[in-house]
Amino acid sequence: MKKRQRRLMRETAERSIRYLRDLEDRAVAPDPSSVEALEWLDTPLPEEPLSDRKVLALLDKLGSPATVATAGRRFFGFVIGGSLPAALAANWLATAWDQNAGLWAGSPVGSHMEEIGLRWLRELLGLPESWGGAFVTGATMANFTCLAAARSALLASVGWDVERDGLHGAPEIDVIVGGDAHATLIKALGLLGLGRDRMTRIPVDRQGRMRADAMPPTEGPTLVCLQAGNVNTGAVDPIAKICAKAACESTWIHIDAAFGFWAAASPVYRHLMAGAEQADSICTDAHKWLNVPYDSGIALVRDPAALSRAMSFSVSYLPERERREPSHYTPELSRRARGVEVWAAMRSLGRSGLAAMIERSCRQARRFADGLSAAGYEILNEVVLNQVLVSFGTPEQTLETIRRIQQDGTCWCGSTHWQGRTAMRISVCSWATRDKDVERSLDAMLAAAAAVRG
Repeated sequence: MKKRQRRLMRETAERSIRYLRDLEDRAVAPDPSSVEALEWLDTPLPEEPLSDRKVLALLDKLGSPATVATAGRRFFGFVIGGSLPAALAANWLATAWDQNAGLWAGSPVGSHMEEIGLRWLRELLGLPESWGGAFVTGATMANFTCLAAARSALLASVGWDVERDGLHGAPEIDVIVGGDAHATLIKALGLLGLGRDRMTRIPVDRQGRMRADAMPPTEGPTLVCLQAGNVNTGAVDPIAKICAKAACESTWIHIDAAFGFWAAASPVYRHLMAGAEQADSICTDAHKWLNVPYDSGIALVRDPAALSRAMSFSVSYLPERERREPSHYTPELSRRARGVEVWAAMRSLGRSGLAAMIERSCRQARRFADGLSAAGYEILNEVVLNQVLVSFGTPEQTLETIRRIQQDGTCWCGSTHWQGRTAMRISVCSWATRDKDVERSLDAMLAAAAAVRG
């Protein structure tokens, strides 16, 4: 490495460290002037080169202040975790490695880390060793990957090769989802040609859980999609009951467990995922509650052959090995080595550390709910995991309170609509959030709400 490159890398590390250090003292949302200053980056394509150090300095000067402090301690707006120190460090190192994890020949370490990560995830959820999986970008593509395997298996069960013959003229697949299924699942169904509007939607209860008693009988190729971790309430569908009712040879049961998956890490909350081993596929996000850097989605499938049939391809110039080739299980060929960060996060935490992190987030969510309820504000959900919904009165009062909270900058929460009510949603999922951050944020919320209430 040349001296100039070494100096650039050191300066990059120093600027990154300073950014993380200063998060404690800055507002969670960027101020409007910092966002406006981004326009200085929008120039015509330069004719002449600029030194690497000046490029870095410009990016840090104008880019860093315009970030949302999701890596900090008090961002509760979406289900967005921070980055565990070990996972962030692994991300930096893996970026320096510059590995293409699509092929064993292109990255033995990237491929092997995926195998270990998938095994650890199976162990966490109590899945048989025979399950396979893949690392992708996020829950949308993890849903897509699992459902592509489902489409292949269901149509193969009635003699149709969808990979060879496509969907034109194919037998129909009935799709059953909960009435509050996440939009990314619906998007994945659309991408697969199964339709965004042609499914049967099952009624849900007041927490958004699919009602097992409302499940229709299944006949012929049927895809049943459950949810573990409602994005508003945190509620988990009754997995075991629905699996027992729906399971048959012509049915594929999928669980969208983008963040609810991680309840399985805790002895206290593991019961919420009971029955997951009866499903045919499960997807999750590691960049949510496992707190690895973006992006990191994971697809787990009971039948690896169905996944490989949906995703594999052959090209003369790509070597084939006896070992698992990652590209045969994912939509992409070229992709980064996401398994390295998942391995680092789980290795640094261990079972006990992961359980403690999950349980701490849930305890902090309950503290938000208790503090807001004690002050006279209505909590709209059962706080079963890390999600809290609160109403500050009328829709106008709630939205104005949220606006003031965001403007104050102590913390950041967003609005949502839940079963006809306007609410503020609090999502607690960062490893970095301390109890004193919760109290500080709660004080800011109550002050904003009191100012609106008058």
